[in-house]
Amino acid sequence: MIQSNSIGHARTALGCGALLATLANVPAWAADSALVPYRVENGQIRAPLTTEPGDVARGKAAVLSRDGGNCFLCHTVPEAGDTPLGNIGPPLAGVGRRLSAAQLRLRLVDSTRLNKATVMPAYYRIKGLRGVAPAYAGKPLLSAQQIEDVIAYLLTLRN
Repeated sequence: MIQSNSIGHARTALGCGALLATLANVPAWAADSALVPYRVENGQIRAPLTTEPGDVARGKAAVLSRDGGNCFLCHTVPEAGDTPLGNIGPPLAGVGRRLSAAQLRLRLVDSTRLNKATVMPAYYRIKGLRGVAPAYAGKPLLSAQQIEDVIAYLLTLRN
């Protein structure tokens, strides 16, 4: 089964928002040209959102940053040191062994595509959200590069 919020996986800010919005199976928020288009297929986003590979150090910083992913609020994170950790989500230890980059990408971009009732934020979706603080309205929580950086770090968590 293919679910798509864009046509293909072009990496440019296309001016095809109007075309995308007319496609019947495309959610309204997918037409936002501020985000890099991506394609969801079989519970994955296979194509990276950027041409630059993810950076492990930047990804770890985003995971452990209050200004970045804030992942530690809900997950236990290896190498977090003295940072207090959450227990709402699953531990991130071993996630790089359990999930592929493509699976992680969808979970970060928009985990509601996998579980409508999830409490995990959609880190790369800006439309169709509820209860967004005014300071964050119209902006993704993480940039396309930060998503790829976080994936690079998470893939190192194999134990």
